[in-house]
Formats: sequence, structure tokens, C-alpha cells
Amino acid sequence: MFERYQGGERAILVHVDFPDQNNQEDLTEFVDLTNSAGIEILSIVTTSRSSPQPKYFVGTGKIEEIAQLVADEKADVVLFNHSLSPSQERNIEHLAKCRVVDRTGLILDIFAQRAQTHEGKLQVELAQLQHLSTRLVRGWTHLERQKGGIGLRGPGETQLETDRRLLRERIKTIRKRLEKVEKQREQGRRSRKRANVATVSLVGYTNAGKSTLFNRLTEAHVLAEDKLFATLDPTHRRISLNDHQSAILADTVGFIRHLPHDLVAAFKATLQESREADILLHVIDASDDRREDNKEQVYEVLREIDATDNVTIEVYNKCDKVNGLSPRAEKDPETGNFRVYCSAITGAGLDGILETVAELLQEEWREETLLLSNQHMALRGQLFDLNCIENEQVTDAGEFVLQIKLPVSDWKRLERKNDINLDAMITPKH
Repeated sequence: MFERYQGGERAILVHVDFPDQNNQEDLTEFVDLTNSAGIEILSIVTTSRSSPQPKYFVGTGKIEEIAQLVADEKADVVLFNHSLSPSQERNIEHLAKCRVVDRTGLILDIFAQRAQTHEGKLQVELAQLQHLSTRLVRGWTHLERQKGGIGLRGPGETQLETDRRLLRERIKTIRKRLEKVEKQREQGRRSRKRANVATVSLVGYTNAGKSTLFNRLTEAHVLAEDKLFATLDPTHRRISLNDHQSAILADTVGFIRHLPHDLVAAFKATLQESREADILLHVIDASDDRREDNKEQVYEVLREIDATDNVTIEVYNKCDKVNGLSPRAEKDPETGNFRVYCSAITGAGLDGILETVAELLQEEWREETLLLSNQHMALRGQLFDLNCIENEQVTDAGEFVLQIKLPVSDWKRLERKNDINLDAMITPKH
């Protein structure tokens, strides 16, 4: 689609230090991202600015230094550890005479490499098209001319307008396909609800060890590598918590600071697994110096997908790499949060995860009797969909008395979805 500078994967990295927290990025993580994409790093250029420069993002002196470095090193691409505007990318490409990719484009490229399933490929393509839609003007030099000449006369549509129309049509097609996928996932969740099987979802910062933990708990063989975003497509397996309890464990895509909004939107069906889960296992790399910051980034994404009401267990993985940190399960007396310290590699402390999940699933159920009027027929239908109604009676006034048993997470979800207080509908127990 684009007439761009062609080449291999040899890169110059550019990192800018800003005093503003919103613009700050981590250089170490950027290097990890570049390595995960399979790109050879030739040189790293760092600089400091109070704010981004409108034309080149960095100062004119620094951009000339980068252009000279590209020529000397024969680099194929310049990678910026920040989000660039389309005009900034175009200006830098014109000066550096090579491709320019920002942080969002790099993450999208990694996702494109990792996607294995049809759904994953569709999600990545949607995110890429949404990202590229604002950058269509870039490689074309002939877009101002309308189609003309013998055999080429048309409705007067420029090449750019044609590309934009084709892009919109492709985005529309992908969204329709992903809607079907979302419906299929919803049917799967309903089947699990009807079978009264709880769902536990692994979430966490990328490369925290989720897939290794998933393989340990389920004896599966999901790809687990020391790379960012090694897992892209969600996987489900049944696990036994004890002699009489089991659950479905879901492995999901890892999060990262400033996760591109196009990706969050495109992976809506996948992230829905985390939102609908009964319990979230928030996997944290205990050996990472940035763990507290990474934790907050994960909670930020959970807030974005409306999954903050879910019961969450913080799992501090890789405790074998931290001196004096022993495997154990505990409950914070102040916040009531559950924490488990373990090592997915050695298997130490994994029993604590299973015991904590089993304990929470026993505690986190509501058995109530609700009185519903005719105005709440939609809510009654939702309760039937959850297969949580144990008995139903109709009063002389035409109201419904329902005896229900459902997880607390579903209780909260129903309240949020219908904007009601279910506790106000509970009838006194005689």
C-alpha cells in the first residue's frame, strides 16, 4: 500500500527524557521491545527536552545527528520510544532517508509477528489499519492528481481518497468478523456459567511469567519465552483446585505501559475474558525493580476495560530470584487483598495459588431471595441466562420471587449492567 524505504531490520533507537510523567518511557523496556521484534540495534541516541518539538519531536541539531548516524551505520529504520504524529514521522523520514517507526508501530509489529490464530490476526490487522489510517498521506507523491487520461477517467477520486475508502471498507469487514468471534466467546462463557464452572484469568505485565505459570498449573505446553508479548492468543484449560473443586484457567495477552488504544479496542473480545472472569490472578515479576510501576500500569488497563470490580489475587512470581523471599500465601490485614509468593519455574508456592482460589470461590457466592416487579423482566432474563435461579414463584400481585445462587462477581456485574442496587430487592428470610 505504501511506497516506503525498503530494507532489513537494523535500527537506530531514539529515546527522549521528559520531566512530564505522561511523556516518560522506559529505555530498558524499549530495548527489550526491539529485541523481541528481532531487530538488530546499531546505536542508541538519547536526549532531554522539556516538551516535544512540533516538527521533528527532537531538536533540529539532534535530528541532523540522527540522519548522519543513519548514513554512517547504513541503518534501515529509526525507532522512537514515543508516539509520533504522522507529520513528525514524515518529516523525519524525509531528512533521515529511511523508515521511521514509533513505539506504537513497534508494538503493533511485535503483535503481528506473534499472532497465530485467525482471530489474533484479525485483531492485529484491525489495530494496524486504525493506526495507519491517519498516515496514508505518507509515501505518496502523486496523490494530488486525479485519475485522468484515456481509459483512466473516473469519478474524479484521488488515489488518497481511493485508499481511504478501501481502508474504511476493510476495517468494517474485520469488525463484523470480530463481532462474530465475540458472540462465540460469549456463548462459551454462558456454557461455563450453566455448568457452574468458575473462570480464573491470568493478567499481568508482559514477561511477568504468566505462560510459564499457566503451563505449571495446567500441565499444558503453551509457548513461554523470555520475550515481551510471547503470548497473544488466549488459551483455556481446566484445573483441579482440590478433590471437589475445579475451574477454567485462561492465559491472556500481557499489558504494557501506554498500551496503544488501537490495540485495546481491537483486542476487546480477548480482554473480555479478563473482565468476565470470576477471579483475576495478577502475575507480578517479584525480581523486577519496576514492579510497583508495572503493577499500576496493569490496574490502569483493567480500569480501561472495566475489570476493577473483579476479585484479584496478586501473584508475586520469580521469588526464587529474590534473596530472602520465601513461597507463601497471605492476606493483607489492612486492605484485605490476597497475595501469593511463588516461582513458576521451580513450582514452589503453587499450592498456595490453588488453595487461595478455592477458598475465594467458596466465599464469593451470594444466596439470596429477590422480589422482582414486572419492570425488571430484563434482569430476570439475565438471571436465567446465568443459570443461577434455584426456585421461582409468582405472587398474587404478579411479582416474581426468585431464589438465586451466583458468584459475587456476577452479582456486581448485574448491578453495574442494569444500574441498580440488588440488595434493595432482597426479601427478608423467614
